[in-house]
This record gives sequence, structure tokens and C-alpha cells, in this order.
Amino acid sequence: MISPAAAAPTAVPPRRPRFATHLGAIAQLAAVGLVGPVIFSVLVTLLSLGLSLVLVVGIGLLFLVAFVYALWATAWLEYERVEGLYRYGLPALRPRRRERPGFGGWLRTLWQQAVDGAMWRGIGSTAIATILGLVVLPLVSALATSLVLPFAPLLERERTAWRLPIIGVPVRVEWAVLIGILGIIVSVALLIGIALLHAVLTRAILVPSREAAFAEQARTAGTQRESAVRAGEVERVRIERDLHDGVQPRLVSVAMTLGLAQQKIDDDPAAAKTLIDEAHTSTKAAITELRQLARGIHASVLDDRGLDAALSALASRSHVPVQLDVRIDRRCSRTAEAAVYFAVAESLTNAAKHSRAGEVRVTVRLRDDGAVLGQPSLWARVEDNGIGGARVLPGGGLDGITNRIAAAGGTSRIDSPTGGPTALEVSVPCAS
Repeated sequence: MISPAAAAPTAVPPRRPRFATHLGAIAQLAAVGLVGPVIFSVLVTLLSLGLSLVLVVGIGLLFLVAFVYALWATAWLEYERVEGLYRYGLPALRPRRRERPGFGGWLRTLWQQAVDGAMWRGIGSTAIATILGLVVLPLVSALATSLVLPFAPLLERERTAWRLPIIGVPVRVEWAVLIGILGIIVSVALLIGIALLHAVLTRAILVPSREAAFAEQARTAGTQRESAVRAGEVERVRIERDLHDGVQPRLVSVAMTLGLAQQKIDDDPAAAKTLIDEAHTSTKAAITELRQLARGIHASVLDDRGLDAALSALASRSHVPVQLDVRIDRRCSRTAEAAVYFAVAESLTNAAKHSRAGEVRVTVRLRDDGAVLGQPSLWARVEDNGIGGARVLPGGGLDGITNRIAAAGGTSRIDSPTGGPTALEVSVPCAS
């Protein structure tokens, strides 16, 4: 269920830039006007070399890959610059994460990065800032000259005329004061106008509209609901299988053993006692399995002592030695901790059953990576030294992990080449 707070658009409305913001925008535009042409020259050079050398596969691809990464770096810098200047509440631009292992997965990720709309919006904003910066530079020069012109009669008494910058028009000294004042007014007005125009254009390009924000939230909420339904279905099937294959036969065996003991209790008390002992042992085994099953549905230690203690208990029960490294300085939401806990639990189970691993390393961190508008994310990595070859199959354990993580608003990545090792990375918003 989506809370009312979560139903609001995630984009933070921009604040009206103040005078200090105008000055910062003018200074940044002047800097971009100097650096921007160099950046775009490098980008065009990389693209040209990549396309011209595409037949020489190794060299051409290297230039094209460098071109994509240079595009991303330029867009990332633009997002950071605009956010630092205007405080729009823009989410940090993050590189695409590999969803599939191997070279093919890397190429797919590279292509997704190359066509990423957010990255290209950053490039567009950089191009506009460069154009405006090229306009700001002569205006700053004109402003500097206009500030000096009113003092021309005092500075140069022997000269009869001054030559204006840019246009080169001579100005008589007696008109220098008036021209200087007018130049200051016009230059300042144009610079402030360009700063305002830059604020409007960057907002239009980089800040999502309310409609887009609502559409994205609706899409995300729909995906999370679908993942939650699939995760619930996988969990239901698992519980049914564990009950049918484990607890149910034990309970049936207990009932049959007690029935035999009842028949023998008068004629053969010793045999009846033996049967009762067997039933007692089977009952304790069934209770143990029920406890394990309940622990798989919900770990009570997770609520009582937190994720660190819950993972420690999980590692102590693992059949495969576990190196646990948990560094979190605060609690996250119940949903986030539960999603990470069960992802680690299922990974340890798979390592023990299928991977033939001799060791598993579990690392958990709280990362300030802007998962949701600057909120930290709960990140975990589980890696074993097994034979690899793990695949996500419908209804399988890995399918349950991906669905549970997606339902919590997070992301997951599985890398398991044939021959090993197998690595699972999950990241869930801490406040999910």
C-alpha cells in the first residue's frame, strides 16, 4: 500500500533564485563558456574517431566506449552543477548497472547507458549552458569596460576619445560617463536576464514535470505490486512444498506410530513404549522443522535485535562457513531489512544445496548513494566460491529474491558464470 506521503510527486519544486544565485549562475556560465567548447570538441573527436575506425573493431570500439563514458561524465557534472546552484532536488545521475553477466551483459548495459534519457538531458543542458556562457563572456567584458568609462575623464585627460570593446566604436571623453552608466545598466540587465533564462531552461530540461513524476510513480508502484504478488506466490509455493515434503509426512508418521502403540499397550507394553519414544522423537523433529519454516516466513530476531544480529544467527546456522561483514550505524525500515535478510538467507541456502561452495562472504553496508532523493540505501553482497551457473528460473529461489527486492523498491544483480564464483548484489531504499 502506498502512503499518502509517497503519493506526492518526488520532484522538489524549485525555489526562486535570489541575487546570490544570479551571481553564481553568471560566474558558472562564464566558466562553462570557456570549458564547454573544449568538452564538446573532445566528445566530437571521440565520436568521429570511433565511427571512422569502426572497421578496425578494437580501436573503433574503444573510442566509442570512451565517448559513452565521457557523455555520462559530462551529464553527471551538469546535474551536480545545476543541483548545487538551484537546489531543485534533482536525483543524482547514476550509471547503469549490469543486469546480466558476461561480455554480452556489459554490451547491453553500455547500450542502455548510451540511450539513457536522463544522460542526454544533462548533455542538452550542458550545450545550452555553453551557448549562454559564450554570450556571457563578452557581456562581462563590456561590464568591466563600462565600470571604467565613468572614470575616463580622470584617468586619461590627454585622450579625447575611448574605443568601446567588442564593437570598437569611439566614445568622446565628455560622453564617457553617460555611456559608462548606460553600459553598466544594460550589461547587468542582460546578465541577469541570461541567468533567469538559464534557470528556466534547466528547470524545463532537468526537473521532471508533475505529470511525469506521477506517471513514473504509478509505473514504479505497479512494478512493485507485481513483484510483491510474484514474491508472495513463490513464498506460498515454497511453504506448501516444505509442509508437504517435510512436516506433513512426519506428523502422519507420528499418528501411525501412536496408533500402533495404542494397539500394543495392553499386550506388549515394552514395544508400545518403544513406539511412543519414536513418536516423541518424530514430534520434536516436526517441531524443529515448523520452527525453521516459521523462521523462513518471518525472523523474530530481525524485529527484536536488528539486521546485524539476525544475519549473525543466520550465519551460525549455515552449513557453509560464512564470513560476515556488516557495517550499518542505524536501523532501516522493516521492509528493507526483511528484504535484505531473506535475500541473504536464500543465497546461503542455494550455496549449501547447489553451488558446492566451501565459503561464503556476506557484506552489508548503508550507502549514501541517493537511491531515493538522497536517502541512503541498504546494500548487500553475497559471494561464494562455488561452481557458478546459477540462473533465475520462474518459481525458484533466485526468482523469489528478485521479486522480493523489487517489491521493496530495490534492485538486484546476479553474476554467476559457469565455473564460479556466484555473486548476488541487492540494494534497497533504507526508508522503503
